[in-house]
Amino acid sequence: MTSTMRAAVMHSPGDIRVEMVPVPTPGPGEVLLEVEACGVCGSDIPRMLSAGAHRMPIICGHEFAGRVREVGPGVSGFDDGELVTVPPLIPCRTCTYCLQGQFSLCEDYDYFGSRQDGAYAQFVVSPVGNLLKVPQHLDPVAASMTDPAAIALHALWRTDMRVGKRVAVVGAGPIGLFAVQWARLSGASDVLAVDLDEKKAAMAVEAGATHTANSSDEAKDLAGAGYDIVIESAGVPAAEVMAIDITARRGEASFIGIPHETVALPKSTFGAFLRREVTLHGAWNSFSAPFPGREWTTSVERLAEGSLHWKFMVTHELGLAELPAMFQTLGSRSEFTSKVVFRPNAL
Repeated sequence: MTSTMRAAVMHSPGDIRVEMVPVPTPGPGEVLLEVEACGVCGSDIPRMLSAGAHRMPIICGHEFAGRVREVGPGVSGFDDGELVTVPPLIPCRTCTYCLQGQFSLCEDYDYFGSRQDGAYAQFVVSPVGNLLKVPQHLDPVAASMTDPAAIALHALWRTDMRVGKRVAVVGAGPIGLFAVQWARLSGASDVLAVDLDEKKAAMAVEAGATHTANSSDEAKDLAGAGYDIVIESAGVPAAEVMAIDITARRGEASFIGIPHETVALPKSTFGAFLRREVTLHGAWNSFSAPFPGREWTTSVERLAEGSLHWKFMVTHELGLAELPAMFQTLGSRSEFTSKVVFRPNAL
């Protein structure tokens, strides 16, 4: 085993350097993983370019899969080279919410890529309790996309989703594209996907959307009396306002997207929310009991059997050397992207 590895280290927002660092050593209850694939989450972009992380320097990246290479003391049940996917939230397992199995609500969690080193590197150490074995035939890139798939499913399960309901998905990034698929797999009678980008809207059709819209006015026209369930994954104020505007009477809107500015509701939108008796749900991460939960195991099953599609989302597979430039591209939006995946040991 080599003693050093390549990693993309964020020293400060915008200062990202690919450099050689020591390979981490697994301690008691930990496992060293060779990173197969790590996808870019939308939250990585402001974190790495402007907002920063909880500590720096840090290796970011939390949507990942890897192969077991070394186990620490007290770890058993894993073979060398075994492929696993890794839930990024590391729960304390002792707070009130963890003891209730509500791990997304953990009061004292750790997190890959923002609170501790993540997977924009050749190797990463994980607590053994965060490893989820996957079918060994599963493509490692698909395994790394379990996180966004599970997030979309968690948001849908916050609602009373049933066969025949009308569903709208605002934002056709990877999480939104998974939300479209989950809605169809759950029996939605029709699914609207809304995105300002026509290319992303076209990808939503490939995901199974029955209608698309590229503006708020188009979405409202298609909504008619409103959608029973609205999943908001864009994370910008205008999209969050739209999500409420197109929700039906006594419908439900589930919010995934993380805004980076104040969300102000116009008087007409707030009035509609009240008068229609709309229910708003927050959806944070993707976990349930037993950790990481059915969201994760169901996502793995669907990815492995092929009913949950992912290949059409991947627009870029890159090596670590290309990471700093790619993040500048993502920040400037100078190139069309959907899912960007880094392969630290393959490319």
